[in-house]
This record gives sequence, structure tokens and C-alpha cells, in this order.
Amino acid sequence: MEKPSLRQRTHDCNSLGMEHVGSTVLLMGWVSIIRDWGGALFLDLRDRYGLTQVVFDASKDQALLERVSSLRSEDVIAVSGVVTERIKKNEKIATGEVEVSAEDFYLFSRSEVLPFPVRDEINAGTEIRLKYRYLDLRRPSMQRILITRSRISHFVRNILFDENFLEVETPFMVKYTPGGARNFMVPSRLQPGSVYALAESPQIYKQLLMVAGYDRYFQLAKCFRDEDPRLDRQLEFTQIDLEMSFADDGDITDMVEKLFIRLWEKLGLDFTATPFPRMTWDEAMARYGTDKPDTRFGMPHVVLNDFATGCGVGILESANEQGMLIKGLVVKGKAAEFSRKVLDDLTALVKREEVGPAKGLIWLKVEADNTLKGPIAKLMDENIQAMLCQHLELEEGDLLFIIADEPKITHKAMDFLRRELAGRLDLVDPGVFAPLWVVNFPMFEINEEGQWTSSHHPFTHPHPGDLPLLGTPRQGEVKSLAYDLVINGNEVGGGSVRIHDPEIQARVFTALGISDDEAQRLFGFLLEAFKYGVPPHAGFAAGLDRLVMIITKTESLRDVIAFP
Repeated sequence: MEKPSLRQRTHDCNSLGMEHVGSTVLLMGWVSIIRDWGGALFLDLRDRYGLTQVVFDASKDQALLERVSSLRSEDVIAVSGVVTERIKKNEKIATGEVEVSAEDFYLFSRSEVLPFPVRDEINAGTEIRLKYRYLDLRRPSMQRILITRSRISHFVRNILFDENFLEVETPFMVKYTPGGARNFMVPSRLQPGSVYALAESPQIYKQLLMVAGYDRYFQLAKCFRDEDPRLDRQLEFTQIDLEMSFADDGDITDMVEKLFIRLWEKLGLDFTATPFPRMTWDEAMARYGTDKPDTRFGMPHVVLNDFATGCGVGILESANEQGMLIKGLVVKGKAAEFSRKVLDDLTALVKREEVGPAKGLIWLKVEADNTLKGPIAKLMDENIQAMLCQHLELEEGDLLFIIADEPKITHKAMDFLRRELAGRLDLVDPGVFAPLWVVNFPMFEINEEGQWTSSHHPFTHPHPGDLPLLGTPRQGEVKSLAYDLVINGNEVGGGSVRIHDPEIQARVFTALGISDDEAQRLFGFLLEAFKYGVPPHAGFAAGLDRLVMIITKTESLRDVIAFP
């Protein structure tokens, strides 16, 4: 067989069916599996579309069979032959009703012995998979992920085009401005001593586009942050970035919901609730200890400080007097499943550095007549016990966990405990997508140096009702017009209403300790633009990589990026 060209390929390896029986075809791909049945050789030919079984029959062409017997896995070939009906059907693949009776083949290139097999079930570690990424990407599971990613990008573009958005590209290399992430620096060859920063987001440029009159902007933007890589974080990532003029927070969240609902429909998926539920940041922290709660299951936290005074338990009374946060969590009807060893294991877990570390974990089991059993039960005042049981609606067989510690530690440890218990009790349905808007975030936070910083960025609009608190001792109470979209406990994206009033912007800069001169040095080009007519505007950005992770139920960002 002479070397064929792509133009001669008649079908891909996933498109042949009964309607093609009797047709002569030419396929191209990789040899996946070879099975020698003596007198006939069966070969699975694979491309990114799927598999087709090819049969080389000695009774028809012994010489051809001898030639093909030298092939091995991952050799790249072209095969010509006639489509025939399979005697033994394979319902697991799209081409399972037919096979190709080979007449000839052409060997494009040979493969050396593989470092790991090209199939979904492999024992190769992350390092070896990344070293041979081109082989890893041949595996069907990886191909499905990247194909899904491509479809998501395509659907997002089409949906936003339908909503009259313009796709506009913004620069990668930008002027350095302070923010929440660490920037990658790029030295300037033409201006020694000067540096560019790789953009951590298109924030400034998309606001300038609003000033320029492009009232609906989006792009799939490459962003860079010099942070420690994690399973859900990479140094380089892609975000679905959008901005709208003459919009408030409701306009943006409505548009984002429309985008996600239509995207889910295109992918054949559903959300648990539409419109998406909303929860304030304060409520999320009180009920779940995190601003990205997984709402696929229950077990909310309950603040128990009111029950500590006079309860008779020294560690709780002392914690309350010292301003600690005391939280409880109820596991309904499962107390019998928690042995003392399991409870000790959970206590050890919440004491780990990366979890809190919490000073300890109190547990109480509810027995008959709502009596409590546990290490502190005998110390606790009976009236307090009764009030606690009534307040938490405790019943026989329930299990109550309590953590008392610094607020930040209590939140973090209780969030971990809730997720750990959900996993152990199999409470999470992996097929469910539970969305949640978390709104009214704090406007400011205090950094390690004790200075006020922006929780998001200095252009986020404060909540109008909190403007009088700027520059006062109650500045920490100021909330912002910021919002995050959470799906299954993952922060998918976030955004805010931007400041367009110069007076409010100046007050925010003052609250952050940014002088007029420093503001001009850092943001002068944006502030100058705002002098020439700036519309009210708001925006949102969603992490495309993390979104693909959630949709494909993948554990690591590395598996949804071709070359991480």
C-alpha cells in the first residue's frame, strides 16, 4: 500500500455502523490492542474519536497477516478494507456492530516500548505521566476531558455572543499594581531596571473598555499568579472574564446564571435549584465556617456561645470568657456508628496544623430521655443539657460535636469536620450540582502587618449603607457589593460592582492608607480615564479550569489542562 494522505481517509474510528456494511473504507490511527487468534489477527484501531476493530484473515491473505504481526501497541498506521457485520457485537463502543476486514495497511511510524499502557487504568505516578504527557493525553479519559473543555469554551462563546457580548483580548504583560496575588515579573530589555508583570487578571483593561463604551465585554483570558501549586490551583490558568456597563449586582448575577444554566443544558446536565440560592458571607461563615460551602448535604454549624455561661464545663466557660467561638455540629441518628476509636481519630484530625489546628474536639452522644453521654456530660449542668437538646432538636441516637477556639480556627476546623463526616457517611451525591451565590463580603481585611487591605481589589464598591463607616473604628464592618458563585463547595468564580464615583474611590483609597500621590502612581491611568465619563459597571470572572474539573468530576487541575 502506498503512503496515503489525509484527504484519502474516509472515516474516523468512531463513525462506522451497519449502514456502512459492504463499503470500502480507509482509516488512520494508533494500534491500541492486538489479539492473535491463530489464523486471524484482531486489531483495535484508535483515534481521538473512538475505536474500530480491524480483522486480518490468513485465509484471505497470509502475506498480509505476516506483515501485520510485526505491529505493536501505539504504532501509527492506515488500514484499507471492507466494512462487515460483527458476529459478536460489542455494545460498549459506538462501532461495536461492525468491523473492517483488512485488505492492506501502511505503517506511518513505529512506537518504542511504552513507559505505561495507553488506557484509563494505569499505575503510573504523576511525575511519569507529566514526563510523557503526550502519551497520557492519548488515554480515553484524558481525551474526554479535553474534548469537554473545548465544548465548554465553544458553548460559552456562543452563549455570550447571543447576549450581545464582544470578545476583546487584553495584554498579558501589564504595569504592576498591588493585589491579592503575587505577580510574575518580566524584566524590560529596553528599559533596564524596569519590569512588566504577567497579568493576574484583565481587571484594569476591562474597566477601561467600559469607559471606552464597549458595554458588554468578555474573553477567555490567560492569567498568571506566582502561588504554590495545589490540586485546584496552577501558576497559569484560564478564566471566563466578563464586564457589563450600566449594571448592578443583580444584572451580573442574572447574566451569569443564564450563562451557566444554558451551558449546563448544552452539556446535558442540571442544577439542583434555579434561580440559584443566595447566602450572605456572614451566614455562610456562621452555618458552614467557609465562604464556599458544599450545600449538597446538611449538618450546618450552630453557634453555642450562649450555652457556655454557667454550663459547668470549665473549658467551655473559659473559652467563652476569652472571646473564643464555640460551634456545634449534629450528626442525626448515627451515634452508634462512631466508636471511641473513630472519635479519637477525628479528634486527632482536627488537631492537625493544616486543619486548624484546633485544641480539641468535644463529642456528646444522645441517649434515651435525651440524656447526654461523653467526656464532659457529667460536668454539664442538667438545665443547660436540656436547653441544648431543645435548641438543637436532639434525639436519641444523635451525635453532637463541639469545637471552641479562636474564631478563624473554629471555622476552619468545623468546616473540615463537616466535609470529613459527609465523606465517611456517604452523604454526597457526586451526580448533583448545587449552586450558591455568596454575597455581601467584607470590604476590608487586616494583613499580617496589621494594615487594612482590600478583600477583593480597591475598585470594589462598598455597600451603600456602609459608606458612613469608612475611616471610622467600625471600618471592619463595611460590606462590599461583591459576590462569589459556589458549586459543590468549589468557588467557581466571583466579581463585584465597581466604583465609578471619584469621591467614593478617594474615600476607599484613604481607608486603605493609599495617599493621593500613591494612587496616581499606581492607578493614575485608570483614574485619568474616569475623568472623561465612566458608566456604572460590574463584572465577573469564572475559572475555566476549575469549572471543567467540576463538570468532569476530576480531582486535579492538572488533568483538565493539556500541558500544566
